[in-house]
Amino acid sequence: MIDSQRWLWIAGVLLLGWLLYLLQPILSPFLIGVLLAYMGDPLVDRFERWKLSRTWGVVVVFALIGLVMAILLLVLVPMLGKQLMRLYEMAPEILDWLQNQALPWVQLKLGLADGFWRFDKLKEAFSGQVDKTTDILGMLLSKATASGLALLAWLANLMLIPVVSFYLMRDWDLMVAKLRSLLPRGREGLVVQLFSECHEVLGAFLRGQLLVMLALGVMYATGLMLIGLELGLLIGVLAGLASIVPYLGVVVGIGAALTAGLFQFGVDFYPLLGIAAVFVVGQMLEGMLLTPLLVGDRIGLHPVAVIFAIMAGGQLFGFTGILLALPVAAVIMVLARHLHDFYKQSDTYGAPVEEVAERASD
Repeated sequence: MIDSQRWLWIAGVLLLGWLLYLLQPILSPFLIGVLLAYMGDPLVDRFERWKLSRTWGVVVVFALIGLVMAILLLVLVPMLGKQLMRLYEMAPEILDWLQNQALPWVQLKLGLADGFWRFDKLKEAFSGQVDKTTDILGMLLSKATASGLALLAWLANLMLIPVVSFYLMRDWDLMVAKLRSLLPRGREGLVVQLFSECHEVLGAFLRGQLLVMLALGVMYATGLMLIGLELGLLIGVLAGLASIVPYLGVVVGIGAALTAGLFQFGVDFYPLLGIAAVFVVGQMLEGMLLTPLLVGDRIGLHPVAVIFAIMAGGQLFGFTGILLALPVAAVIMVLARHLHDFYKQSDTYGAPVEEVAERASD
């Protein structure tokens, strides 16, 4: 590549980044639509292999998504809402328990000074807000009325997501074929290889890890509810969502569940043992069954890379950056791997120690 072409590509990339920054407020529904289309394309391809047309395959996929959403809205969301309200009501009691029982015990064991913990003001704030619980709906309605245009814009973006994802999912293979036809003929093989590896990384993470996350959330919530933990469903769902980063879910879940268990059951050994057993069994099933079955030996993103990518994307571009974080991290990971291989094959890496020393002395 000559210098003029190289600078032209650099200018194009900078222009694309600038446009993405300017269009950030309207990009979210389109990015979510692309994500849904990417995840639903393999299922539509399978329906096509079953002699179903592409359009009808997309319709079936959307029907399945609608069924899942209906179940969530009719069953799971109301249950989670009740537990969130219960947690809101229990907050002053939890703070009282922390102040009078849990933290004094920690203070005694660690030898901290008296009055080290101050929860009086926080407890009073929660207690004052609990009395206003019935006014929450009125407050939300007044906020929505005061910002009616913002609410309409948000609803319009929400309604745009299924429209965008439907057409992208229907024309996904056609768009990929057209993009491939535009690649420089001499570099088509290399570009296709790079995109195939990026697809492997994203597919392993998005389709595999998200299914693992869903399965773990169901197992954690079911196990905690069977033990009798009052906030078991809420904690199980949160632990499942946190499992999008491997091992983070079990850390978040067992910490929150043991805290809730100590508040509800006291120092009763058997319920606390049951809570720990739920997460131990979940981790064993994930390592021995879920991850090999759903993710397999495909390449995935490192947990640290996932955390950093999501936080960096959110810090730089907000919600749009969070949506772009994982694809960008996958591309960087693939390029870094190829740069590593290129370095290993270069003369600098393969030169003997004496030759490297001579170059340094010259």
